[in-house]
Amino acid sequence: MTPLPEYVQIEPVGQCNLRCRMCPIQFRGEGGPGQPRAFMDIAVFRRLVDQFPSMTELQLQGLGEPLLHPQFFEMVRYASARGIRVSTNTNMTVMSEQGAEECVRSGLHTMHVSLDGATAATYQAIRLRSRFQRVLRNLRRLVQARRMLESVTPRLRLVAVAMRENLEELPGLVALAHEEGIASVFVQHLCHDFGESSLPERYAPMREFIDAQTLLHQDPGHVERCFQAAREQASALGVELRLPRLQPRDWPAGTSGRTRCDWPWRGSYISYDGKAMPCCMVATPDRIHFGDMAQDGVDAVWNNEAYEAFRAALDSPKPPEVCRSCALYRGTF
Repeated sequence: MTPLPEYVQIEPVGQCNLRCRMCPIQFRGEGGPGQPRAFMDIAVFRRLVDQFPSMTELQLQGLGEPLLHPQFFEMVRYASARGIRVSTNTNMTVMSEQGAEECVRSGLHTMHVSLDGATAATYQAIRLRSRFQRVLRNLRRLVQARRMLESVTPRLRLVAVAMRENLEELPGLVALAHEEGIASVFVQHLCHDFGESSLPERYAPMREFIDAQTLLHQDPGHVERCFQAAREQASALGVELRLPRLQPRDWPAGTSGRTRCDWPWRGSYISYDGKAMPCCMVATPDRIHFGDMAQDGVDAVWNNEAYEAFRAALDSPKPPEVCRSCALYRGTF
């Protein structure tokens, strides 16, 4: 039996308000025109939370924009009242002044703000239908609400996905974070190359996008110069900066898969409709899932045959194919 984890990630919303070129959300039909809203029912959310007795950290995040959920802050309050540290990730496009105050009052511990460009042109080319200045306005609303309510939470972190299109703007992103009062910048690489042979056909354009944008296909010298410029900017401004590795890790022979990635042991990832997936890197249950935690219960799925078989395969010399092309497993995240 695998003990239930302390870390849980729940997707409140399975639909987005943007059409992002690097995100497979555009290939999911949930929440689209003529479709029911892809929101997790609040009663389902409460039942799921209650079935993780050892949970200490909850990430309210998935492929959709969490703040679209009309009961998002009720979810935050429900979990934080149980002493659970709650965080989320937002594209910051729907933050009202009232929502900014709710972010502070609800007990939200950390908010990761996705911003993939330091200029409007780059950001809006990656996140279609977005408005760069609107994002900055909404971010300032939250910073002002924290100041007005004399709170240090939610703690803010700027999160960016590094790719060919925005590589040269990394120093500018660090400077922008500093200007907006954000002391931490987390830069990750494209998380998956969608290389498994079982990939549903509708995701093929994602594979093409990643092939064109991955830093692994760029001139290493140029990438390192951009990274170094970002490091120097961060050092000068006192901003904490995390950058991804440029090349896959050279793991020693015999290194277990669990050493490379322990997600299926330490964390649970649940889609808005209750499907249990290996991790947030897989992100869509049509690629792989182990069952319905909302319907069948957390413990029954967490220790079912499919989940345990996946863990055993990941811990073997031949991991599941969906893991082999994952940036976390390869060490390039």
